[in-house]
Amino acid sequence: MNDDLLTIGAFAARSRLSPKALRLYDRLGLLAPAHVDEASGYRYYRADQVGRARTVALLRRLDMPLSRIAEVVEAGESDGVRASALLAGYWAGVEERIAAQRTLADYLRGRLSGRSSEMYGKFVVETVDVPEQVLMTETRHTLADELPAWITASLGRLEEAAKGCGGVTGAPFVVYHAEVSQESDGPAEACVPVADAAAAQAWARGRGRAGESRVRVEPARRLAYTRIAKAQVAHPQILAAFEAVEAWVAEQGLEQAGPCREVYFADWDAAGPQDPVCDVAFPVK
Repeated sequence: MNDDLLTIGAFAARSRLSPKALRLYDRLGLLAPAHVDEASGYRYYRADQVGRARTVALLRRLDMPLSRIAEVVEAGESDGVRASALLAGYWAGVEERIAAQRTLADYLRGRLSGRSSEMYGKFVVETVDVPEQVLMTETRHTLADELPAWITASLGRLEEAAKGCGGVTGAPFVVYHAEVSQESDGPAEACVPVADAAAAQAWARGRGRAGESRVRVEPARRLAYTRIAKAQVAHPQILAAFEAVEAWVAEQGLEQAGPCREVYFADWDAAGPQDPVCDVAFPVK
C-alpha cells in the first residue's frame, strides 16, 4: 500500500468531514476512497481528494440534495464553469422557494392574528374594462399540486395553436369555475384570446374532446384585480390576493359577476421571485 495514503481518521480531520459521513459518501458514490484494505476493510484516501471532500461538505451546508451534489462535483472535475452554473441554478430555486415561503408566512400570521384587514391592505385593487374576446380554451379537473404544471402545458399548447388563428390578442388567463385545492379539483379553464374566430372554431373541431378543447366568445366585462409577484402565485399564498380582491369588491358595494381568474401578463421563466407576473381578478358589476 502507498505510504502517502491517509487513514479515514486523518482524512476526516483534513477534510472536516466525520468518518461516518465519509462512509456514507462512499456508499453514494460521492467520494470513494483511493484504496480499501481487503483484509481489514479499512479505507484510505489520497491527499488530493481533500478539495473534493471539502466541496461536498460545503454543498451539504446549502442543504443541497446528495444527487445534486454528485452532479456539481462531477462537473467541477472537468468544467468549473458548468459546475458554477449548476450551483447557480440550484440556488435560484432555493431563493424562489424561500420567497414563496416568506409570503405564505406573512399570510398565515395575518390569519392567525385576526389581522385580515391589515393583511389585505398590502394589495392594491383596481378595476379594468376588458373588451369582448374570442378565446381558445382547455378545461381540466385538477388538484392544487397538479395545477402549475397543467397551466404551463395548456397555455403553451394554446399559444402554439393560436399562431394559426390570427395570433394571440391579449394576455392568457386561467378561469376557476370551482375551487381548486388539495381536496377540490375545479374545473379550471386555460384561455388564450385570438384574432380569427373561424380558424379557432376549425381548430376546436379538429381537436374533438382532446383536453376538453373549445372556442368561446367572452363578452366585454369589468374586472376588479390586484397585481402580484411570482413568489405570491403559489398555492396557498395566492389565496391572500383572492381574499383581498373579494373584500374590496364587497367594500365598494359591487357584485361578483363570474368566476375568478388569474391573468398572466409577463414572461414567467424570465421573472424573478419579486417581479410582477399575474393579476388576480374577479368580474364585477
